[in-house]
Amino acid sequence: MVAVPDSESAIEIDLGHQRLTLTSHTGATLLEYPVSTALNGPGERQDSGCTPRGRHYVRARIGDGQPEGTVFVGRRPTGEIYTPELAREYPRRDWILTRILWLCGLEWGRNRGPGVDSFRRFIYIHGTPDTEPMGEARSHGCIRMRNRDLADLFDRIPVGTRVIIRQ
Repeated sequence: MVAVPDSESAIEIDLGHQRLTLTSHTGATLLEYPVSTALNGPGERQDSGCTPRGRHYVRARIGDGQPEGTVFVGRRPTGEIYTPELAREYPRRDWILTRILWLCGLEWGRNRGPGVDSFRRFIYIHGTPDTEPMGEARSHGCIRMRNRDLADLFDRIPVGTRVIIRQ
């Protein structure tokens, strides 16, 4: 088991209801947000395009201080801000916007380790264009959020925050 710093809050992601809930250390609901998880459904295998289940933690927070709509490629800001015109120019991009919460699995053989590692699969909680629907499974494996919701969540949690993804 990986040692993870204690955090007073935790994130629960419900794949069936397409909801992310921020809870307190007592388990009380602090906030809820609609999300969009994998179109291919739940699954842990490398290259599956599925959202992994189980216990994770936030290993990295990327994008602090960037403007809403900042475009990331390879976890680095490109200097672009998302616009419909930019989307038309790059129609095949999987838009990763505003902030990135990079997840790492805690369960060896399920979401950590060879062939199933959430961190090596680049599983994030990230922003997406406002034109993308929430509450529907449409991503390539990541957990997509509205940009303003993600910025709000990002400001509330540290590295080490526990994340549980349930079916």
